[in-house]
Amino acid sequence: MSLDLARWQFALTSINHFLFVPVTIGLAFLTALLQTAWYRRGTPDYLRLTRFFGTLLVINVAVGVVTGLVQEFEFGMNWSAYSRLVGDIFGAPLAMEGLIAFFLESTFLGLWIFGWDRLSRRVHLLTIWAVAVGTVLSAAFIMAANSWMQHPVGYAMNRAGRPQLNDIWAVLTNPVFLWGYLHVLLASLVTAAGVMLAVSAWQLRRRGREIFAFSLRLSLIVLVPAIILAIFVGSELGVIEARYQPMKIAAAEAQWTTCQPCSFSLFQIGGGNNDHTPIQIIKIPHLLSLLATNSWNGKVVGLNPLQAQYAAKYGPGYYVPNVFIQYWSMRVMAYAAGLIVLLGLWGLWLMRRKRTPRSRWFLFAATWAVILPFVMNTAGWLLTESGRQPWIVQGIQLTRNGVSPSVSTTDLVISMLAFGVIYTAIGILDAALMLRYSRREIAEAPVPAGPDSRVPSMLY
Repeated sequence: MSLDLARWQFALTSINHFLFVPVTIGLAFLTALLQTAWYRRGTPDYLRLTRFFGTLLVINVAVGVVTGLVQEFEFGMNWSAYSRLVGDIFGAPLAMEGLIAFFLESTFLGLWIFGWDRLSRRVHLLTIWAVAVGTVLSAAFIMAANSWMQHPVGYAMNRAGRPQLNDIWAVLTNPVFLWGYLHVLLASLVTAAGVMLAVSAWQLRRRGREIFAFSLRLSLIVLVPAIILAIFVGSELGVIEARYQPMKIAAAEAQWTTCQPCSFSLFQIGGGNNDHTPIQIIKIPHLLSLLATNSWNGKVVGLNPLQAQYAAKYGPGYYVPNVFIQYWSMRVMAYAAGLIVLLGLWGLWLMRRKRTPRSRWFLFAATWAVILPFVMNTAGWLLTESGRQPWIVQGIQLTRNGVSPSVSTTDLVISMLAFGVIYTAIGILDAALMLRYSRREIAEAPVPAGPDSRVPSMLY
């Protein structure tokens, strides 16, 4: 009971936090692009858009920081056995994230917010790019730590039976990290571009503000290549995971027996850990082989033989993850990505014909499609983290052995209820602020004549 509650609590805080992380990473980059366009061309509308979307960035960063702080304490409170065993390794990237990336991001974000009338245009532009670099570095260190849990490298077991870091370079070049990190960055661009597209479409549809035609075009130009690359990188990440975490890939297709070649089903009826023969609908031949091995006739080992291999290697136990979550997380992620591709291509086609700002149907669809990147990201997170179970660190520690023995069920219930209330309130507050500031009239922006003169402060 305590194990399940600890897992649910960490899932609650992690999923909530991951709603804000991709927006921060991607929107910092897009805001920097807008400010660069203003710096190079001096067009007042570009400055207005920079300030407009910069406000949304600041709101998201503030809420994201609050939701992320809790996770740092959960490692020591709910998962102390895990922290004692692998803290020497897992804690190193987290420490680097706090000391390098977070301070870089927060310091320069403060300079960007309060430096409009104090810094030259050139220096002020550098501050927003420093913020963007900080968000990218932050994601790198976090992903390095998480990828080590998926595929532990660069360590040796000491006499006490604890893994000890002996090669930080191996951790930072972990193939799971390299592909997973690139996937996160691309997904962040997709998410932020989706937010910018939705806001711009709403402004054009409801207020007819032509200034947002530029931000709409920018979002489409970023969105389409980012989502196509994200799909490609995600496919390559699947090959890496099939190599190091074959259970994860087999569970994503509910493949209980070994197959060669292997098909991929679009839907299924039934399924799960207690149903090994679900009714699979519309099976695409060879697709699973391609996704898992990059080979037309590639072999995928099934869950049953993998269970036998793991039991022989690690001892008695059940090593199959939640198949229902794996199967549908994979498909929800893929289908959401497919819809984003179609929306983006539709928008580019209209943009080529110079009809995007006047297409009411596209603007309506683009406004509501903002939910798709968040659905895609959450499904991807579930696919990655649930697929590692029952391991908290693949091959080293089971999740049930990582929980804190001193934390009672009552403690977990009370804290989980408290977190549920707090995170719900924070989510409502963030949604209210984002909606309010994304629907407001865009402010006029006084622009000085000189290329390096300061810009007067304005209220956000």
